[in-house]
Amino acid sequence: MVLRPVAIGLLVGRSSYHSHMRSIIAREDIQDDYDVLRAVVARIQRHSYDALTNPERIRLLEVLEHQTRRLQVPGHQLINQIEQDATPAEIGGKLAHVLADRLLITRAEAARRIDDARDLGVRRTLTGEPLPPRYAATAAAQRDGRIGTSHVAVIRRFFDQLPCWVDVPTRDAAEADLARWAGEHRPESLRKVADRIACYLNPDGVFHDEDRLRHRGLTLGAQQPDGMSQLRGWLTPEARATIEAVLAKLAAPGMCNPDDPAPVVDGPPGQEAIQRDSRSAAQRNHDGLNAALRALLAGGKLGQHNGLPASIVVTTTLRDLESAAGKGLTGGGTLLPMSDVIRLARHAHHYLAVFGNGKPLALYHTKRLASPGQRIVLYAKDRGCSHPGCDVSGYYCEVHHVTGYAKCGRTDIDQLTFACGGHHPLAEQGWITRKNGRGETEWIPPPHLDHGRPRTNAFHHPEKLVADSDNDTGDNTSDAPDDPAAADPLIRRRATG
Repeated sequence: MVLRPVAIGLLVGRSSYHSHMRSIIAREDIQDDYDVLRAVVARIQRHSYDALTNPERIRLLEVLEHQTRRLQVPGHQLINQIEQDATPAEIGGKLAHVLADRLLITRAEAARRIDDARDLGVRRTLTGEPLPPRYAATAAAQRDGRIGTSHVAVIRRFFDQLPCWVDVPTRDAAEADLARWAGEHRPESLRKVADRIACYLNPDGVFHDEDRLRHRGLTLGAQQPDGMSQLRGWLTPEARATIEAVLAKLAAPGMCNPDDPAPVVDGPPGQEAIQRDSRSAAQRNHDGLNAALRALLAGGKLGQHNGLPASIVVTTTLRDLESAAGKGLTGGGTLLPMSDVIRLARHAHHYLAVFGNGKPLALYHTKRLASPGQRIVLYAKDRGCSHPGCDVSGYYCEVHHVTGYAKCGRTDIDQLTFACGGHHPLAEQGWITRKNGRGETEWIPPPHLDHGRPRTNAFHHPEKLVADSDNDTGDNTSDAPDDPAAADPLIRRRATG
């Protein structure tokens, strides 16, 4: 007689045995289903659609769109479970950073997916009990493939702008209406409907301080090829009043004009300075704000930041400086034209860092904390976090001992590197740091996190991407396979037969 597992479970303890069996069966089912998914996608990619009519092709596009939307649902579940169960040490850093690196998406896209998972995925209480999605109707529409990420973005924007005093039943009813409309209309139409519902719920435009504080923010956009950057955001009434007072003084005609040989920054400008001021109001606002921030830095009242006085740190080469060509690089990652570097250098402290084969030649001491001089050298050498793929600039980094201070008892510049707050703790959580033959910092992950990714960070050194890599005597990548399915036993394709 062969006993079934269920009979044995009843005899020896149903709870623990069945929990284990369900876990095994679930893992096998998951692996089988994902193997089928990979195989089906591969077959679909091999199709030719020459024999179809155009209406049939459009219909297949609809099918692809709906199924792509539906596949986001298990993604929400996976993200929520990782966020709830995993530690940074286990997955190799903050969840948003890990998703960006493993999926090769932007940090912003990773953050959006985490937010969508929180709003649309199944949640759990602290005791493990399941909770419905925060936006249940929207989640159901996505699960059916009726709405996409653009629809979800409109609905989330609606709730972000909704006043805090709107009660829960009203919010739920509005969400249900928006989800229903989203399943039948484009995102542009949904946005208009959302705006009308918002006006209906708050016809008098009543907002509280809590709403304004939640909505506030400033974003400094990426630097463009011409060196310019876009500043956008929302100011609280208090912040606006403060800026108005500053600009009333420093953005007045004739004030802080960079075209003047000696710009007026203190007293009232003379009539001649006012008359020759041809700047627009927007340009005067820019110059006035720049003058105010420069005065704040020069006043020295900001104290220290990461071991140095709060100031603009610019690095450049002696050759570029002497030829007045090229660009300097700030500790925040901004490229400065050499004309700006020279102008700033008139009132700056100058340091000369000498490198041999990419390695700094001096600056050692026996104290644990890096000296200001060593930090300045790291601005020139590392420019930012040395962890592979990290884009955090030097202003926001800490100094890491590649060889632990407890082992060597020295703080030598050739054994220091920049690490951001998110990656620095990894050095104590199973990661190993070391210097390669070119003086670059390599980050060696624990075996379970080694997926063949680069071990050094070229993000802050784009010139290295086009340089000859044959001179590197250290390994840049691990020997782990590039295909995640080959590295992960849960999703790899099993042998048949």
